[in-house]
Amino acid sequence: MPDTAKEKPQQGQVVAVGPGRLTKAGKRLEMEVTAGDTVLFARWSGTEVDIDGDTYLVMKESDILAIL
Repeated sequence: MPDTAKEKPQQGQVVAVGPGRLTKAGKRLEMEVTAGDTVLFARWSGTEVDIDGDTYLVMKESDILAIL
């Protein structure tokens, strides 16, 4: 196995969530995660953003591997 496949997932706490995604039919799908949830995600998931000196990771719900 390559070393990248052996890397363990990262863990973090959900700070905020959006309203959910829209289907092709225009129906909104409710988010399965909520603020305060602890989640596991792949090491290279999401995009880092700095807001007021704090670093956050913004990602799609589909990038979350598990809710703990």
